Amino acid sequence: MANFLFGAAGFVLAMVAVGLLCVLRGPSDTDRMLSAQLIGSGGVAVLLLVATVTGTPSIVDVALMLALLAVFAAVAFLRDASSSQIKPPNATDRV
Repeated sequence: MANFLFGAAGFVLAMVAVGLLCVLRGPSDTDRMLSAQLIGSGGVAVLLLVATVTGTPSIVDVALMLALLAVFAAVAFLRDASSSQIKPPNATDRV
């Protein structure tokens, strides 16, 4: 069973590496942010699988902190994206 879980962790880690390519070459900022979320979720999955196999409960704490940081990164991105879309009124916009 441990070999299967290590194999699953390796597969998830490989998929995270593919997601890293999308972060580096993504066509838009939104695609890059979603790929960064994939990396965070994949990292949490790998850490939880490794914690299960090795029986180390402190790795679960690290995985939970990584998940929390991923949420804060998404919120920060959304706040930045929404504030950049709001244009201040110009004198030329008035009719």
